[in-house]
Amino acid sequence: MRITVNGQVREIEVDPRTTLLDLLREHLGLTGAKKGCDHGQCGACTVLVDGRRINACLSLAVMHEGDEVVTIEGLGRADELSPLQAAFVHHDGFQCGYCTPGQICSATAMLDEVARGWPSHVSDDLDDVELSDAEIRERMSGNICRCSAYPTIVAAIREVADAERLAEAAE
Repeated sequence: MRITVNGQVREIEVDPRTTLLDLLREHLGLTGAKKGCDHGQCGACTVLVDGRRINACLSLAVMHEGDEVVTIEGLGRADELSPLQAAFVHHDGFQCGYCTPGQICSATAMLDEVARGWPSHVSDDLDDVELSDAEIRERMSGNICRCSAYPTIVAAIREVADAERLAEAAE
């Protein structure tokens, strides 16, 4: 199968029963996405596929023939963190770090969803979505942090969302 992962086209032969998570971790050595529950309930395996967040443990790799997959390794580098990665460090948005790659991938897609005007269950105005803390919590509810770093995770996302809003207003 042919798949683009973090900007690199990969030709790989996999068993049709292989999950996207196992392809990334076991076949490509990208261990950022974690196997937490293997049931799509914790979000530790969240990656971006064609810009949308998915639970890689619930998706078969062969379903993503020709897709663009971005993992935590593709969002930034050690010497050049993505804005969300830097904000998670600044706000200590992690404890053990196990869920952090999934949290950051999910938050990256969430900010894009808000920029596109996609409402959530708690959106007050369906035509003008405002990213309140309640919105952030609702949109991140598929990502569990067993260490309970939620306040600092929300603070990190808030920082990046506010910076993006200010940059937009300045344009």
